[in-house]
Amino acid sequence: MKKRIYLAAFSIGAIIAVLLTFIKLPYYVTMPGTAQKLEPLVHVKNGDEDDGDFMLTTVRMGRANVISYALAKVRKYYELYPVEEIKQQGESDEEYTLRQLHMMENSKQTAIAVAYEKAGKPITYKFLGVYVIRVLPDMPASRYLRAGDRIVAIDGKKLQTAEQFIEYVGQKTKGETVKITFERKGKKQTVPLALKPFPENPERVGIGISLVTDSDIVTDPPVEIESEEIGGPSAGLMFSLEIYNQLVEEDITKGYTIAGTGTINEKGEIGPIGGISQKIIAADKAGADIFFAPNEKGAKNSNYQEALKTAKDIGTKMKIVPVDTFDDALRYLQTLK
Repeated sequence: MKKRIYLAAFSIGAIIAVLLTFIKLPYYVTMPGTAQKLEPLVHVKNGDEDDGDFMLTTVRMGRANVISYALAKVRKYYELYPVEEIKQQGESDEEYTLRQLHMMENSKQTAIAVAYEKAGKPITYKFLGVYVIRVLPDMPASRYLRAGDRIVAIDGKKLQTAEQFIEYVGQKTKGETVKITFERKGKKQTVPLALKPFPENPERVGIGISLVTDSDIVTDPPVEIESEEIGGPSAGLMFSLEIYNQLVEEDITKGYTIAGTGTINEKGEIGPIGGISQKIIAADKAGADIFFAPNEKGAKNSNYQEALKTAKDIGTKMKIVPVDTFDDALRYLQTLK
């Protein structure tokens, strides 16, 4: 009799545990991730080998279930975000992931351009077409296109940039048909699509896609970055520093382990990111000596100010350094002994 009671109790407990794990709540939970050395991921052909290390830092994020939601309520540096703050309206999980991965690709290309320009090395661009980030439901494109497709031509005209596509379609009117040539898994297809007004802006017509320019950067010497499944643009600064360090003869790390975060644009300007406190924790656990944090031009609530508070709270000996530009980071590194 007791055995049956124990078995029933165990079965009920197992069912409850499964439900608590697999029932998804309308939140995402974030927590400290990892700090990863960049040298194994960044390969400049015949690049210089150095003693120190640059590291990118990450934040772990996932859809909240009952258990992770409860943990986020009681654990410090675990954060909850409503789904609508993370994903765009109507965006599927696949589209969100593709958007994050494409942001990483853009970040890598910009980092390469900044580093090569600073090192006085040549770069050119090879345009591949227009990359589909998202397909809107109930619009013409939803019949044929999906996120991840590459549009290479419209009405037989070869496309190089998203701006070309937008300008061409912008000259059309409701009901006009355009022939879209797109590539999926190496195979090309051409389909006719009648233009339709956008639900949120009836004055504009289109096929119903969010799109970005798809291009490759060509460098001399060649460079390859293996970012695996890391998404988002926040590793831009650290990628650019690692690439530059391999391009020049001197070791700009001076033997230190240097972590950091921040987006980077073509001018070398560094932008803020999310999860700075969680990245400070990740870098401290990995033994970093220095951490570059976006200064946001001295803003009161900047990433740098938040990083300082977290560093003090966890008692790290890691030096927190404010940076607004790629040159700021280089200037600081030149002061190291």
